[in-house]
Amino acid sequence: MRRFWTMLAHQQAGLLNAAELARALGVDGKTIASYLDLLVDMLLVRRLEPSHANVGKRLVKSPKVYVMDSGIAHALLGLGSTEQLLGHPIAGSSWEGFVIETLIAASPDGTEAKFYRTAAGAEIDLLLTPPGEKPWAIEIKRSLSPKLEKGFYLACEDLQPPQRIVGYPGREAFPLPNNLTAMPLSTAGRLLLAR
Repeated sequence: MRRFWTMLAHQQAGLLNAAELARALGVDGKTIASYLDLLVDMLLVRRLEPSHANVGKRLVKSPKVYVMDSGIAHALLGLGSTEQLLGHPIAGSSWEGFVIETLIAASPDGTEAKFYRTAAGAEIDLLLTPPGEKPWAIEIKRSLSPKLEKGFYLACEDLQPPQRIVGYPGREAFPLPNNLTAMPLSTAGRLLLAR
């Protein structure tokens, strides 16, 4: 199980490929499914499901997987300091997982959390749908000068979300083109808490 955990930490924010995990561990797919179900039930791993919005596009069907506690993910990867984390390829994915967990926790009860990705490359890191509302599009960037990929704009054209937020590690909110707002995590969390 420890090896499975470590492999999940290495794949933080990645699409679940159960067959690849099964091959690497020398077990069958049912064992992987039962390990994952156990960790999800214990609230240690989040299986973020893809949105199946009816937009006439070919959508990704595999969930994304996150070790919910970034401290556990860092420990599994042997990252004991900020310098080690920032020098590791997992830094961006770790930030993504941290932001997702924080915003889900700040969301009103009944909020649905998903991600959006098409086979053509349109993508939104997190879709939060508060009860009775349309989905909010949240893109997560670790940079203090966030730049968005074309895929985010394409996804917004598909879904027409009323809120378009870029969660970043800065301290000030500021507008971006195309009705986007870059927000610190605390600002985005307060916006959700106010729903």
